[in-house]
Amino acid sequence: MPAAALSGSHALEARGLCLTYAGGIEALRAVDLSVEESSFVSIVGPSGCGKSTLLKAVAGLVPITSGTLTVGRGAAGRSAVAFVFQSPTLLTWRTVLGNVALPTELGRRPQGFDARRARDLLSLVGLDEFADRFPTELSGGMQMRVSLARALITDPRIMLLDEPFGALDDLTRQRLNEDLHRIWQRDRWTALFVTHNVSEAVY
Repeated sequence: MPAAALSGSHALEARGLCLTYAGGIEALRAVDLSVEESSFVSIVGPSGCGKSTLLKAVAGLVPITSGTLTVGRGAAGRSAVAFVFQSPTLLTWRTVLGNVALPTELGRRPQGFDARRARDLLSLVGLDEFADRFPTELSGGMQMRVSLARALITDPRIMLLDEPFGALDDLTRQRLNEDLHRIWQRDRWTALFVTHNVSEAVY
Protein backbone atom coordinates (compact mmCIF):
# COMPACT_ATOMS: atom_id res chain seq x y z
CA MET A 1 0.00 0.00 0.00
CA PRO A 2 1.89 3.10 -1.16
CA ALA A 3 2.28 5.70 1.55
CA ALA A 4 0.82 9.16 1.10
CA ALA A 5 -0.33 11.92 3.38
CA LEU A 6 -4.03 12.10 4.13
CA SER A 7 -5.54 15.46 3.29
CA GLY A 8 -7.75 17.40 5.68
CA SER A 9 -10.02 15.35 7.90
CA HIS A 10 -10.12 12.26 5.69
CA ALA A 11 -10.02 8.79 7.24
CA LEU A 12 -8.97 7.18 3.96
CA GLU A 13 -8.20 8.15 0.39
CA ALA A 14 -7.81 6.18 -2.84
CA ARG A 15 -6.37 7.60 -6.05
CA GLY A 16 -6.37 5.61 -9.28
CA LEU A 17 -6.77 2.41 -7.28
CA CYS A 18 -6.58 -0.75 -9.38
CA LEU A 19 -6.67 -4.35 -8.23
CA THR A 20 -6.33 -7.39 -10.46
CA TYR A 21 -6.48 -10.89 -9.03
CA ALA A 22 -4.26 -13.73 -10.14
CA GLY A 23 -5.58 -15.06 -13.40
CA GLY A 24 -6.25 -11.58 -14.76
CA ILE A 25 -9.60 -10.88 -13.10
CA GLU A 26 -9.87 -7.10 -12.80
CA ALA A 27 -11.81 -6.31 -9.63
CA LEU A 28 -11.15 -2.58 -9.28
CA ARG A 29 -10.20 -0.03 -11.94
CA ALA A 30 -9.09 3.56 -11.35
CA VAL A 31 -11.07 4.07 -8.13
CA ASP A 32 -10.92 7.56 -6.64
CA LEU A 33 -12.41 7.84 -3.16
CA SER A 34 -12.15 10.17 -0.18
CA VAL A 35 -13.94 9.35 3.07
CA GLU A 36 -14.16 11.95 5.80
CA GLU A 37 -13.58 11.16 9.45
CA SER A 38 -16.69 10.02 11.36
CA SER A 39 -18.80 9.72 8.20
CA PHE A 40 -21.05 6.77 7.34
CA VAL A 41 -20.65 5.81 3.68
CA SER A 42 -22.77 3.18 1.94
CA ILE A 43 -21.33 1.46 -1.12
CA VAL A 44 -24.05 0.10 -3.40
CA GLY A 45 -23.74 -2.13 -6.43
CA PRO A 46 -24.65 -5.49 -7.94
CA SER A 47 -22.92 -8.71 -6.95
CA GLY A 48 -19.45 -9.05 -8.42
CA CYS A 49 -18.78 -5.35 -9.00
CA GLY A 50 -15.86 -5.16 -6.54
CA LYS A 51 -17.51 -3.87 -3.36
CA SER A 52 -16.08 -6.54 -1.07
CA THR A 53 -12.69 -6.32 -2.78
CA LEU A 54 -12.53 -2.62 -1.95
CA LEU A 55 -13.14 -3.33 1.73
CA LYS A 56 -10.52 -6.08 1.74
CA ALA A 57 -8.02 -3.68 0.18
CA VAL A 58 -8.74 -1.05 2.84
CA ALA A 59 -8.25 -3.72 5.52
CA GLY A 60 -4.96 -4.79 3.95
CA LEU A 61 -6.24 -8.30 3.24
CA VAL A 62 -5.45 -8.11 -0.48
CA PRO A 63 -2.66 -6.12 -2.18
CA ILE A 64 -3.52 -3.40 -4.68
CA THR A 65 -2.06 -3.58 -8.19
CA SER A 66 -1.53 0.14 -8.80
CA GLY A 67 -2.57 3.57 -7.60
CA THR A 68 -2.53 4.68 -3.97
CA LEU A 69 -4.60 3.75 -0.96
CA THR A 70 -3.98 5.57 2.29
CA VAL A 71 -5.71 4.59 5.52
CA GLY A 72 -5.36 6.66 8.69
CA ARG A 73 -3.73 4.94 11.59
CA GLY A 74 -5.51 4.37 14.87
CA ALA A 75 -4.57 6.41 17.91
CA ALA A 76 -2.91 4.82 20.93
CA GLY A 77 -5.13 2.02 22.25
CA ARG A 78 -7.26 2.01 19.09
CA SER A 79 -7.29 -0.30 16.12
CA ALA A 80 -7.10 1.40 12.74
CA VAL A 81 -9.64 -0.92 11.08
CA ALA A 82 -12.25 -3.47 12.17
CA PHE A 83 -14.09 -5.78 9.76
CA VAL A 84 -17.61 -7.25 10.03
CA PHE A 85 -18.01 -9.93 7.37
CA GLN A 86 -21.11 -11.25 5.59
CA SER A 87 -21.26 -14.21 7.98
CA PRO A 88 -20.62 -13.92 11.75
CA THR A 89 -17.46 -16.14 11.62
CA LEU A 90 -17.78 -17.00 15.32
CA LEU A 91 -15.78 -19.77 16.98
CA THR A 92 -18.34 -22.43 17.90
CA TRP A 93 -16.30 -23.79 20.84
CA ARG A 94 -16.07 -20.39 22.55
CA THR A 95 -18.84 -18.69 24.48
CA VAL A 96 -20.37 -15.46 23.26
CA LEU A 97 -18.23 -13.57 25.78
CA GLY A 98 -15.12 -15.41 24.62
CA ASN A 99 -15.84 -14.59 20.98
CA VAL A 100 -16.28 -10.89 21.69
CA ALA A 101 -13.09 -10.69 23.74
CA LEU A 102 -11.02 -12.71 21.25
CA PRO A 103 -9.27 -9.71 19.58
CA THR A 104 -7.96 -8.58 22.96
CA GLU A 105 -6.37 -12.01 23.43
CA LEU A 106 -4.69 -11.85 20.04
CA GLY A 107 -2.49 -8.96 21.04
CA ARG A 108 -4.53 -5.95 20.01
CA ARG A 109 -4.83 -4.84 23.61
CA PRO A 110 -1.97 -5.08 26.12
CA GLN A 111 -4.19 -6.22 28.99
CA GLY A 112 -5.25 -9.41 27.21
CA PHE A 113 -8.71 -10.88 27.82
CA ASP A 114 -11.02 -7.95 28.55
CA ALA A 115 -14.17 -9.49 30.05
CA ARG A 116 -15.54 -6.24 31.44
CA ARG A 117 -15.29 -4.42 28.11
CA ALA A 118 -16.79 -7.45 26.33
CA ARG A 119 -19.75 -7.54 28.72
CA ASP A 120 -20.34 -3.80 28.23
CA LEU A 121 -20.45 -4.29 24.46
CA LEU A 122 -22.81 -7.26 24.76
CA SER A 123 -25.12 -5.03 26.78
CA LEU A 124 -24.84 -2.38 24.07
CA VAL A 125 -26.05 -4.83 21.41
CA GLY A 126 -28.72 -6.31 23.69
CA LEU A 127 -27.07 -9.65 24.43
CA ASP A 128 -25.86 -9.24 28.02
CA GLU A 129 -27.99 -12.22 29.11
CA PHE A 130 -26.33 -14.50 26.54
CA ALA A 131 -22.67 -14.02 27.51
CA ASP A 132 -22.21 -17.66 28.57
CA ARG A 133 -24.09 -19.20 25.64
CA PHE A 134 -22.44 -20.70 22.56
CA PRO A 135 -22.97 -19.44 18.98
CA THR A 136 -25.02 -22.51 18.00
CA GLU A 137 -27.58 -21.50 20.62
CA LEU A 138 -28.19 -18.12 18.97
CA SER A 139 -30.29 -17.01 16.00
CA GLY A 140 -28.61 -15.57 12.90
CA GLY A 141 -29.42 -12.02 13.96
CA MET A 142 -28.00 -12.59 17.43
CA GLN A 143 -24.81 -14.03 15.96
CA MET A 144 -24.36 -10.87 13.86
CA ARG A 145 -24.77 -8.78 17.02
CA VAL A 146 -21.93 -10.78 18.58
CA SER A 147 -19.82 -10.17 15.47
CA LEU A 148 -20.49 -6.44 15.70
CA ALA A 149 -19.56 -6.36 19.40
CA ARG A 150 -16.35 -8.25 18.63
CA ALA A 151 -15.39 -5.63 16.04
CA LEU A 152 -16.15 -2.79 18.46
CA ILE A 153 -13.92 -4.14 21.23
CA THR A 154 -10.81 -2.89 19.40
CA ASP A 155 -12.23 0.67 19.48
CA PRO A 156 -11.66 1.03 15.73
CA ARG A 157 -11.13 4.23 13.81
CA ILE A 158 -12.70 2.71 10.68
CA MET A 159 -15.42 0.07 10.62
CA LEU A 160 -15.76 -2.02 7.45
CA LEU A 161 -19.11 -3.80 7.08
CA ASP A 162 -19.49 -6.21 4.17
CA GLU A 163 -23.22 -6.88 3.72
CA PRO A 164 -23.43 -7.96 7.37
CA PHE A 165 -27.23 -8.25 7.41
CA GLY A 166 -27.75 -9.59 3.87
CA ALA A 167 -28.72 -13.12 4.92
CA LEU A 168 -31.27 -12.02 7.53
CA ASP A 169 -35.02 -11.52 7.24
CA ASP A 170 -36.30 -7.99 6.65
CA LEU A 171 -37.52 -7.38 10.21
CA THR A 172 -34.23 -8.51 11.78
CA ARG A 173 -32.24 -6.53 9.22
CA GLN A 174 -34.15 -3.34 9.98
CA ARG A 175 -33.69 -3.82 13.71
CA LEU A 176 -29.94 -4.34 13.32
CA ASN A 177 -29.63 -1.34 11.00
CA GLU A 178 -31.27 0.76 13.71
CA ASP A 179 -28.88 -0.63 16.33
CA LEU A 180 -25.89 0.00 14.09
CA HIS A 181 -26.96 3.59 13.47
CA ARG A 182 -27.47 4.16 17.19
CA ILE A 183 -23.99 2.84 18.03
CA TRP A 184 -22.39 4.90 15.24
CA GLN A 185 -24.08 8.05 16.53
CA ARG A 186 -22.62 7.32 19.96
CA ASP A 187 -19.05 6.45 18.95
CA ARG A 188 -18.65 8.18 15.57
CA TRP A 189 -16.13 5.87 13.95
CA THR A 190 -15.86 6.10 10.17
CA ALA A 191 -18.02 3.46 8.47
CA LEU A 192 -17.84 1.86 5.03
CA PHE A 193 -21.02 -0.19 4.61
CA VAL A 194 -21.34 -2.47 1.58
CA THR A 195 -24.78 -3.54 0.41
CA HIS A 196 -26.68 -4.38 -2.77
CA ASN A 197 -29.93 -3.31 -1.11
CA VAL A 198 -30.79 0.24 -2.18
CA SER A 199 -33.34 0.75 0.63
CA GLU A 200 -30.74 -0.25 3.21
CA ALA A 201 -28.19 2.13 1.72
CA VAL A 202 -30.67 5.02 1.73
CA TYR A 203 -31.53 4.32 5.37
